[in-house]
Amino acid sequence: MPKHSETRHLPYTPEQMFDLVADVGRYAEFLPWVVAVRVRSDGETEMLADLIVGFMALREKFTSKVTKERPGRVHVDYIEGPLAYLHNDWMFRPDGKGGCFVDFTVDFAFRSRIFEALAGQMFGLALRKMIGAFEERAAKLYGASVPSPSGASGSSSSSAHSAA
Repeated sequence: MPKHSETRHLPYTPEQMFDLVADVGRYAEFLPWVVAVRVRSDGETEMLADLIVGFMALREKFTSKVTKERPGRVHVDYIEGPLAYLHNDWMFRPDGKGGCFVDFTVDFAFRSRIFEALAGQMFGLALRKMIGAFEERAAKLYGASVPSPSGASGSSSSSAHSAA
């Protein structure tokens, strides 16, 4: 079951990063492998959305409930699709200098052992591409500021396990 946590220091405010991550309806514009998005409902604190994710000939639909706690947190709970479970958290903490620390955690497992094996092989690359896509989107929307070298990349840890 792949799991990953990391912290990044970015030159954007928690509000800016919250707005970017909470704008699920635009994910297909910049996230790799997201082919389409359908937002079923969207309120101030909760959203229900379907994402169609595609890789090569594979296409899967994921339905998720997104809980929004402006400006500090976006939490995603998986509802339906090919996974056994998925928990995803984004936390946004001000750095006191106009930027923020972004704490990102994802934990999931596929129902299928085949998908689980593929995910284990591709997990690190997929996460780097996804996190990089959010950073590139922030630079495009808010300007290409560069965080200070001392905090440019925070800590990171990940593990990928196969379901037993």
